[in-house]
Amino acid sequence: MTIRRSRALRGALAALAATVALAATAGTAFAAGDPAGRARAEAVAEHQQGRESARAGAFAAADAPVETPSFAMVAVHKQNFEFYLYFPNHAGGFEPRDHIAIPVPDWADSIDVDNDKDGSADGGWTVYKDGTLDYSYIDEELEYHEYQVGTGWNTYRMVLSPGSIGGAKEADLLGVDKAGVLWSYLAYPDGKVTPRHRVGGGWDQYTQVEGQGDLTGDGKADIVARDKTGVLWLYKGTGDYKAPFAARTKIGGGWNTFDRILSVGDLDLDGRSDLIARKPNGDLLRYSGSGSAAAPFRQPVKIGHGFQIYNLL
Repeated sequence: MTIRRSRALRGALAALAATVALAATAGTAFAAGDPAGRARAEAVAEHQQGRESARAGAFAAADAPVETPSFAMVAVHKQNFEFYLYFPNHAGGFEPRDHIAIPVPDWADSIDVDNDKDGSADGGWTVYKDGTLDYSYIDEELEYHEYQVGTGWNTYRMVLSPGSIGGAKEADLLGVDKAGVLWSYLAYPDGKVTPRHRVGGGWDQYTQVEGQGDLTGDGKADIVARDKTGVLWLYKGTGDYKAPFAARTKIGGGWNTFDRILSVGDLDLDGRSDLIARKPNGDLLRYSGSGSAAAPFRQPVKIGHGFQIYNLL
């Protein structure tokens, strides 16, 4: 079945490439929605097929729930806006990049989810600069689905999903608005979300808020936030969507050394969330999660260079 699905996905990708090329030649809009979103979803699905056996061998049981997934890093070229997917190699770094030769100048963010808890993406939200929020996924019949969840999301400075914040299976959404208020949205299995819930104010003191999965080893999704002075703070997940995070604890200073921090989950396949940090010169570092709330990250390890040419999503 895996072989048949992989062949079908390769066929779907080839058909997609031909359709996008024809649409570009004709100068018309793509009839089936955002071609970049579709190409990304199909590339992720195809890659997942090749990782099924490796993932099954890494965990005690292939169907055991995975609390901290491993997602691809999206890198959008700053000049031509074409994007690349960097899939984790599960040894602490990334495989050679996959080039998706479709410009995405209108993307503000791309957010993967793992609602079936198998360790890989099975859907995702795209936030557009005009405030539109879309959700897309590929079903078991290899059919691509995409629809609009809502509009007005450009009211937020940051949108992220660290996973489930309310104890349900589905990954939820967080948004920090321009006034510094943090809001939560609980998600349904189809990617639609509930009305927002006000978590609290004061988040305008942070320049970046990131997180993907469990950082501290208690099975709950955590986040980290960097303030304007370069101090990184940990917010432990509580499992209560009304108050999803405990009071912050200080991780350490000096994080203004980096112009971008983000998490794509578990890079080294040890079950803990890791953090990626980029220096202005393009060096990419991995901070592996330690599983300890007192000292959540181990010493950094350099995993790449030349990443200054991208906007990392």
